[in-house]
Amino acid sequence: MKKMSCYRLLILTLLLFVVSCHTKEMAYISDAQRDSAQEILSVYSATILPGDVLYIYVESKTPESVILFNQETHNLQLEGNSLEYLDTTHRAITDQAKSNISQEMQNLVTEVSGYLVSDKGTINFPILGNISVAGITLDSLQHYLEKRLVDDGYVLDPTVITKLMNFRVTVVGEVRNPKQIHIDGTRLTLLEAIAICGDLTDYGQRDNIAIMRYENGQRVLGEVDLTKKEMLDSPYYYLHNNDIVYVEPNKKKKRMSDRNDEIPRYIAIGVSVASIITTYLNTARTLRNL
Repeated sequence: MKKMSCYRLLILTLLLFVVSCHTKEMAYISDAQRDSAQEILSVYSATILPGDVLYIYVESKTPESVILFNQETHNLQLEGNSLEYLDTTHRAITDQAKSNISQEMQNLVTEVSGYLVSDKGTINFPILGNISVAGITLDSLQHYLEKRLVDDGYVLDPTVITKLMNFRVTVVGEVRNPKQIHIDGTRLTLLEAIAICGDLTDYGQRDNIAIMRYENGQRVLGEVDLTKKEMLDSPYYYLHNNDIVYVEPNKKKKRMSDRNDEIPRYIAIGVSVASIITTYLNTARTLRNL
């Protein structure tokens, strides 16, 4: 009875050990106190790269002053009144046209295709012409355009909105739903991307998430440990356009994969051993009966 109790105690200890190890492996930011606060060291703003498609919209308290600078209304020409939208000329708008702007803009706006950043890193913006944008952030472009519109005398109080129209991130590996994520905007954290993909599987390696990123004309590979609070300060915590996130399988999954490769061989060996044992027992039984 005492021996049986020792066995049960040993089994219980082993189970608790396994559960505790498994819990530690599954936890995110396991080294941070749940009532702690951490200072945000920097505010993220996406850096513009060749091949990006930018959405740029200019607002003002005088809507007629920004008509030429928005794709929704640029190149739009209305017949039957004196309102015209031209590419290269900033014409005065009559009072009659001003009264029709709101309704006409709602009914006749053109499709927004965005501004494609060329291989040289430039966009062709209405009236202002070619602007070099590659390597600067969206916030910097916003401030530049606002200042330029004021300095050149086009708009007195411009408010410029800038976004990426083709922001995408690819997540592969040990996640429940690997996919390419498309979002309207520019800010996506690593944890948000993982959540969109249904979280990591039980076999995902949480302390070594790989992020492949395009920087300065070359691909770089970064790593993030989801179990450490330092991940919040990592340059890879905020994902960039065209990042690829790879979740590597943990050691348990690798061992299972290795064992799975050996299963056919083990089955063959087991069948052979069973056959030999069966033959031996049948022979021994026959000899005893003689």
